[in-house]
Amino acid sequence: MPDARAALVIGAGDATGGAIARRFAREGFTACVTRRNADKLAPLVARIEAEGGKARAFGSDARKEEAMAALVDTIEREVGPIEVAAFNIGANVRFPIRETTSRVYFKVWEMACFAGFLMGREVAKAMVPRGRGTILFTGATASVRGSAGYSAFSGAKHALRALAQSMARELAPQGIHVAHVVIDGAIDTEFIRTNFPARAALKDQDGILNPEAIAEVYWQLHRQPRSAWTHEMDLRPWMETW
Repeated sequence: MPDARAALVIGAGDATGGAIARRFAREGFTACVTRRNADKLAPLVARIEAEGGKARAFGSDARKEEAMAALVDTIEREVGPIEVAAFNIGANVRFPIRETTSRVYFKVWEMACFAGFLMGREVAKAMVPRGRGTILFTGATASVRGSAGYSAFSGAKHALRALAQSMARELAPQGIHVAHVVIDGAIDTEFIRTNFPARAALKDQDGILNPEAIAEVYWQLHRQPRSAWTHEMDLRPWMETW
């Protein structure tokens, strides 16, 4: 595999994660996409291949240490070196604080933060000896501001942001670019179209985030020269209040 390059996308759904995978596949990377249920990735893999790219789907629970280690090892052995890894698990749920059970809080933290730590640690083990690589974390408004009803989600996203900062400071001198992207606003997804049709209607005015535009930013972050690395970016539609 002398020319093989892998782009790992954890949480490759139908919107942002899928768009990131497709963007890197267009540049010659093999898009290694994951969800807990690999069967749900079939449409994404088919689309990437129809567009002339290469992709492999993996069913993997990102919250499980052994599963993440095995995933990275398999990709490194069977696909190629992981040049970029993007963590894109959401876990955006709303519960009033008096109704937030310990199980809910812990599960959200596992999905939105702990899984990010596992991915970051395992890909760093592979990247550091090579002296290169990009690790990208998808953040949210909750990464920088806690809102009513989002104690679990805000806590997890704040922690993920801190993880990204710590990793950036530790790994940058070793050639690894770590960046955190704050997605501040509604994204054009099936969930938004179904549950918030008025918000979705703003698409024609560029009033909600386009997954393809987000993916372009991830590609540009990967392409940055290390003399001008960005650690954190915030993305929002022009009409978003902030």
